[in-house]
Amino acid sequence: MNANAVSRSLKENEAYLRQRFHPSSDIVFRAFALQDRTPLLLVYLDGMASVESIEGNVLKPLLFGGLPEGIDRMRTLAETFRREWVPLANVLTDESLESLVKHILQGNMAILADGEASALVAQVQGYEKRSIQEPLKESTLRGSKEGFVENIRTNQSLIRRRILHADLKMESFTIGEYTRTEVMLVYMQGKADEKVLASVREKLKGIELEGVIDSSYIEEWIENNSFSLFSQIQNTERPDIVTASLLQGKVALLTSGTPFALVLPVSFWSGLQSADDYFERFTFVMLTRFIRYVMTFISFALPAIYVALSTFHPEMVPSYLMISIATARENSPFPTVIEVFLMMFVFDGLQEAGVHLPNQLGPVVSIIGALVIGQAAVEAGIISTPIIIVISLTGVAAYTIPRYSATLPFRLLRYMLLFVAGMLGFVGFAYGIIFLLIHLVMLESFGTPYLSPVAPFDGKRIKDLFIRYPFWMKNGRNKKGRQS
Repeated sequence: MNANAVSRSLKENEAYLRQRFHPSSDIVFRAFALQDRTPLLLVYLDGMASVESIEGNVLKPLLFGGLPEGIDRMRTLAETFRREWVPLANVLTDESLESLVKHILQGNMAILADGEASALVAQVQGYEKRSIQEPLKESTLRGSKEGFVENIRTNQSLIRRRILHADLKMESFTIGEYTRTEVMLVYMQGKADEKVLASVREKLKGIELEGVIDSSYIEEWIENNSFSLFSQIQNTERPDIVTASLLQGKVALLTSGTPFALVLPVSFWSGLQSADDYFERFTFVMLTRFIRYVMTFISFALPAIYVALSTFHPEMVPSYLMISIATARENSPFPTVIEVFLMMFVFDGLQEAGVHLPNQLGPVVSIIGALVIGQAAVEAGIISTPIIIVISLTGVAAYTIPRYSATLPFRLLRYMLLFVAGMLGFVGFAYGIIFLLIHLVMLESFGTPYLSPVAPFDGKRIKDLFIRYPFWMKNGRNKKGRQS
């Protein structure tokens, strides 16, 4: 007999549970007798279980309802529950005390009766949770204002409400030795690649962590190349983005305790596309995407290009412009590359300060800090005016990237390209771009080339890359719904 099996002795079961939870004060043990003859014990976690559900659906029927009459004889308490004597949505039977401990910690309630070698598990979770709000990091001008929350059941419903089809599948995994975090694998059967699904299942089962606090723990464990600057998994707070990704055949991961869902596989271009691209008219999206792609290049390449031109290749700059730059730098004590590095470092420091300060102070500190420090540095002759212009334009260009996580690789690339351009000029800059392209071409996201559909070229998928085709053209139909 299993040492952890539920005993017929209620006292033995209570002693085991009290010893297992000792000295936790939020575990509630409530004992009473059913019609003064059958001892019962209720065990639940205060703050995780709904007291209203326990009192209304368990205690009142048990204490005041009495045993049902006029029905076949009930031999066990479990049989009584199955016949809906107590109005609970879901009641399970468990014969392991250790399994019972896990259920209690999840917010369920254990019901044990003297003389029975099994216990009941009633699902009465009722802990506090945040209401559905608009995502702060991915706000849109048009479209849904709903965002994921920390409760995984709520997040599941946000997706289910958008895809009313039986092909939407959700598989549950429990990860973390101590946290026992639930992770949900979400996909559309028949659309998702079976090889990707098999790979994700295998990696989820192979995760060995003591705890999972956020979806980023899962992301770092399952992505193909953890040392790459570029993430091979997209994170998002928006249910509509997850829904659109599922309909495209991608896979999503929901993690309990975090409002961010993971979407895979992704490409380099996924981080440069905004949800508003699909909510606004396609004619305007063409312009905004062109601006965004150009600004993305400026966000990591402009400082290096400026250093290469002004230091190594002044003949490539119009003479009157070069004279203006040289005049502005006349009193500067540092080489151009050092000036640019210092201003980039200060700009990134102010940006981090703005992120971590309270919402009311963050933007104020960032703006005032940049103005005061920039103006003071120019007046003191430490930094030249063209450097301020270059770094300001670089920072503004970075803000055109829709997702914050997508900007992080370009911030690091900015320093790398500045270093090689400061050493070798445009030759070093060219080498840096070539190595970057080689890395991106070799990178994969769960079997999908990271630069697809550009490399390798896919004519069918590329029409949603640089421009956004109308939905009726992208689906291969004319405007009246006939086959084109």
